[in-house]
Amino acid sequence: MKAEVDLETKIIAAEQELDYYNDSDVPLNAIVLNDWNNAYSAKDTPLARRFSDEFTRSFHLANDEERGNTNILSIIGPEYTSLHYTRPPEHPDLVLVTLQNPVMPHQRIRLKITYLIKIPSDRFTRYGYNSNGEMNLKDWFLMPARFQDQTFTTYSNENLDDAANAASDYTLLLTVPKNKEITSDLNQIRTEEKAEKTIYTFEGKNRHNFSLVISPFINYSSYKNTITEVVTDIKSNRVTEIQKAILIDKIVLFVNDNVGGFPHEKITVSQLDYDRDPFYGLNQLPAFLAPFSDDFLYEIKFLKTYTNNFLKSSLQLDPRKENWIYDGLQMYLIIKYIEENHPDMKMMGNISKFKLLKSFYLTNIEFNGQFNYLYLLMARKNLDQPIGDAKTTFIKFNEQIAGKYKAGLSFNYLDQFLGDATLTIAITDFYSLNKKQQTTEYDFETILKSRTDKNIDWFFNTLVHSRELIDYRFGNVVRSKDSLTVTVENNQKATVPISLYGFKNGKIVFKEWLENIKTDSTFTIPRNGADKLALNYTDEVPEYNQRNNWKSLKGFFVPNRPIKFNLMKDLEHPYYNQIFYVPDFEYNLYDGLALGMRLHNKSLLDKPFSYDVTPIFSFKTQSLIGSASVAYNQQIRDSRLYNIRYGMSSSYYHYAPDAAYLKLTPSVTFRFREENLRNNKKRFIGLRYVMVDREKSIFTMDKNNENYSVLDIRYGSTKTEVTNHFSFLTDVQVSNAFGKFSGQLEYRHLFDNNRQVNLRFYGGTFLYRKTDSDFFSFATDRPTDYLFDYNYYGRSESSGLFSQQLIIAEGGFKSKLDIPYANQWITTVNGSFNIWNWIELYGDAGMVKNKYSDPKFIYDSGIRLNLVTDYFELYFPVYSSNGWEIAQPNYNEKIRFIVTISPGTLLNLFTRKWL
Repeated sequence: MKAEVDLETKIIAAEQELDYYNDSDVPLNAIVLNDWNNAYSAKDTPLARRFSDEFTRSFHLANDEERGNTNILSIIGPEYTSLHYTRPPEHPDLVLVTLQNPVMPHQRIRLKITYLIKIPSDRFTRYGYNSNGEMNLKDWFLMPARFQDQTFTTYSNENLDDAANAASDYTLLLTVPKNKEITSDLNQIRTEEKAEKTIYTFEGKNRHNFSLVISPFINYSSYKNTITEVVTDIKSNRVTEIQKAILIDKIVLFVNDNVGGFPHEKITVSQLDYDRDPFYGLNQLPAFLAPFSDDFLYEIKFLKTYTNNFLKSSLQLDPRKENWIYDGLQMYLIIKYIEENHPDMKMMGNISKFKLLKSFYLTNIEFNGQFNYLYLLMARKNLDQPIGDAKTTFIKFNEQIAGKYKAGLSFNYLDQFLGDATLTIAITDFYSLNKKQQTTEYDFETILKSRTDKNIDWFFNTLVHSRELIDYRFGNVVRSKDSLTVTVENNQKATVPISLYGFKNGKIVFKEWLENIKTDSTFTIPRNGADKLALNYTDEVPEYNQRNNWKSLKGFFVPNRPIKFNLMKDLEHPYYNQIFYVPDFEYNLYDGLALGMRLHNKSLLDKPFSYDVTPIFSFKTQSLIGSASVAYNQQIRDSRLYNIRYGMSSSYYHYAPDAAYLKLTPSVTFRFREENLRNNKKRFIGLRYVMVDREKSIFTMDKNNENYSVLDIRYGSTKTEVTNHFSFLTDVQVSNAFGKFSGQLEYRHLFDNNRQVNLRFYGGTFLYRKTDSDFFSFATDRPTDYLFDYNYYGRSESSGLFSQQLIIAEGGFKSKLDIPYANQWITTVNGSFNIWNWIELYGDAGMVKNKYSDPKFIYDSGIRLNLVTDYFELYFPVYSSNGWEIAQPNYNEKIRFIVTISPGTLLNLFTRKWL
């Protein structure tokens, strides 16, 4: 390929000769080419849809100059014939070239392709051009797709680094402006200077891809040893070149000993590669604490990136369907490397040495312990997925973190079970096979089973291709002086080996592997003086719950898990029942600033049963207020009904200057999801019984509804992404005083021109009504919130700043109109449309019907500053049923605001892209 780079226009002009050899046993009437650069060409490509699913706005909001595309000028076949090509409708980043004559088995065809490549900005995926004048290129030119099982692998670019390219020999003649640095893992053959340009010639044999960096300055350094040449720009602070050379050599030799030799002369290990796939956890700790030494940081960054690039460049697997092998081998190598070279390293590094933090279990976890906890983070939320599924089906957290870590844990588990370096030998055998041919996971399975007499079907059937949980616990234990009869119970469906340890005075005296425990099994083993037993003591097994893994053999009662109090939050400790205490403060107009203590059992991992008690002292009222709740989460593994939550909550606060309310609510919620976890659609059915006891107040209009109870039944459905949001909610409320039914529909759409429209429809009607008060009526602009669901800072205020707080509920109007309530029925529509960035025009219209009066039409309009949707917004009324509001007195009192200060609610902004 001849490729001439124009750094000003970000266009590469390519003339490519493709000498295609049909090594299959079937004739080919067409050839599929991967054109992943064209995935950046529009807002409806698979790449764009994935960005939208994960709430990445940058691509959709980018201008055309920042996006990439491929413009094919011609494809010429044998005898200078022009060949027809198409892009499949669902795959705009693939090119299907129709041949005039089929290519027979073991025959060749030569294609000549001329095209222009517009390189995208690197702010979408880190690949592309940046503001420093650099180009980091990957998957940028036309490459033949892999042909396997008599068909081409047709994968679109979804930002997963899993292009299924056929193994090829490359010759690249790259023309760039003078004084540019070129870095590639291809072999540089020659350099030719011409006028204002330089022509570089590169070659590579039997490769699936290669990296290419064009830069105005030198970034990369080269390190050679007896195995390969490493070219890297991994960033480091205060690590000398000698230290780098030693660390790189150690890692290259380690991988060579445990996998095999790198098949190419050169490998690139870039900071960009690390930034795309960092060591999560390590990169989240604040740098000012200096939790790790500079040389360790460099070592772990290089280790993670080198193993990834090594495996991706060497293994001939399906990178999308069999990605678990890449991930499993990479993480297994990291686990093994840490065990051998840093056995005393903690997950929190030097932070674990701080005396103030010694009591936190989080600071005492071994470095490799984080793998299991980050896997459990998803498993406890019922969001884990089989690691053997296609990479495109994973939610982002599983694809980048939890799935990878479970794969590594599974390899380590298998290694511990097999022993005697059996797994390492099988890996090197499998790696050698990859040098000769295309392989599959079945080749890996065959090689593994040929190296052991043990049954390892559970590894593939359970750990890889299912999401069955592992959880064993002790049943009855009968002890004698010389032997133990131990019953082990299986709490879940997975039937896998589990390790049993015996301890005497804190030291291990035996270890046994127990197998085939489907429900419960009894084993008789020598006691060896043991006074305590433990299952899975060293975390070989990725187990769902380790809090039931201990059994004392002492003659007197010893509690398995004594109570331990912890400040703030911590990781779940398998040896203690933890109670967390957190200083808390709250504020509302009537209670003022209130300080107290929150007591709960919610660790960083979800638990089935949780409680949360927050007693707070209000200095303004000189009284004790607060809230309390208990909940039980029933996780259902193999059903669209994935969670049932049973709860009881209560709260006691002041709703007026002289009066408080007590709310007690038993509830049950059923949550549903789609089989495809990447589908953002969620549904729920909620039932609750709200009991309210209000003290009388001289400051409120309503005097007759101090005590009441409401049965509330709701159904909701939501699907949200960057370009579209749709939600639907129905609500039925029944009490002695009234019965009512309402429905709400919300729709938000971001157009290709970056204009966004927001629409909300609301309708409600009374089924019956036995009160003359408007306390339970539908509100046009400020609901009375008789169920105490909304976070009003001054809920009983009718004037002043706190009365301007806006809750988008019921009528959803922003102006305070002459008809504030509807006691028969209401229908409204709320809409807004952005005119520039976060500045929008809004409008509301509706019909309200009150008893003894005709239906009334009401409306308002104005300007909305949508700074952070649903979290921080300002509304400036302009014209409404009240007339020109902007020209009326005291306009500042008409401005409405939405402000959310709840940390838990704000957290949703940052977690939704992962889950």
